[in-house]
Amino acid sequence: MDASFTPEQDEIRRTLRELLRRRCTSEQLRAALDTPAGHDPALWSALAERLGLPGLALPEAYGGVGCSATELALAAEETGRALAPSPMIPTAVLTAPLLLALGTAAQRAELLPRIASGHLTAALAVPGPHLATALALTGDNAGDWAGGGRAGGVQARRSDGDWRLYGEVDQVLDGHSAGLLVVAAHTGGFARSRTLLFLVPGDAAGLTRVRQTALDATRPRARIQLRDVRAELLGADQPPVIDAHALDALAALGDTAAAVLAAEAVGAADRALERTVEHVGQREQFGRPIGSFQAVKHRLADVYVQVQAARSAAYYAAWATSHGERVGRLALAQALEALRTAAAEGIQLHGGLGFTWEHDAHLYFKRAAGDELLFGPVHRLRAQAAEAARLFEPVEVAV
Repeated sequence: MDASFTPEQDEIRRTLRELLRRRCTSEQLRAALDTPAGHDPALWSALAERLGLPGLALPEAYGGVGCSATELALAAEETGRALAPSPMIPTAVLTAPLLLALGTAAQRAELLPRIASGHLTAALAVPGPHLATALALTGDNAGDWAGGGRAGGVQARRSDGDWRLYGEVDQVLDGHSAGLLVVAAHTGGFARSRTLLFLVPGDAAGLTRVRQTALDATRPRARIQLRDVRAELLGADQPPVIDAHALDALAALGDTAAAVLAAEAVGAADRALERTVEHVGQREQFGRPIGSFQAVKHRLADVYVQVQAARSAAYYAAWATSHGERVGRLALAQALEALRTAAAEGIQLHGGLGFTWEHDAHLYFKRAAGDELLFGPVHRLRAQAAEAARLFEPVEVAV
């Protein structure tokens, strides 16, 4: 394994950091959060045109850049540093890989070039707070999480040769503004139940979308209501295992998404630590900077070690996705823990200033808490990784 980055990878990071430094300042970030979409469409267009960010990991045949998950993770690290609100995670990380893995040739040809160009954003709609389970990050994604009927969620049924969806989905990342929804729905009744994925245009008849108030405003989310909405099955509508294909694709996506999300959390943690170091070097007490006190140095040194360890884990997880090794859960757990620690220490060491709404410290803390609610918590990520590795299974020892 060569741990060094290529010139192209370094250029992605440098260009993206410079662009976000100019286009995603604290004032611009807060202004974007107050818009109906929750992000700046002009910034998203710039990310698409200058870096091809939406199609960074899509094949060149569909207008993408043809890079791997490593490049996507490096880009996510930079957007995490800036807490940049954008459709990148729901579109490029959670939805586009599903279209590539499961879509028919016609579906891929129609949708992926539009996603790669930045003209089409997409969102993955999974019922309730079950995104981490659906991606096999914190539990078995056997399919019962999709709900349906009295269990809630979305129910799919056949009507005159078309698929129709009925139900409700909460906490859909960018679901209020996405041009395309990939909806997980339950069909087949109790005895022959299965989970399928469906394509729903953002302007479909019978679809209602409302932006929800979220703990982390930099990750806007929505409630999706479907009332007899016509939908298109993602992939070929042929038995016998189309549901198994969907669940396998979600599980495979989960590991890659975890690696990218880990890198994003590392970027946020690194920036939170950086801002805290800057503050303690300027804030004076008893006639000297508080950063010169040994207790403060020790606390920040512990955070630094934790962030660097999380960065190494995230980079390795991104590299491992293309080498048949699934370590995304552990990397994400370590990164989320590092972000939570860095954000909490940042608030404490900023003193009374860190608790104010006007300062950005609370945004990093809310990103840490919000990500654990969406993709964690940390202890469940580690428990699922241990179970997948059969770490605690009894082993017979020959005497």
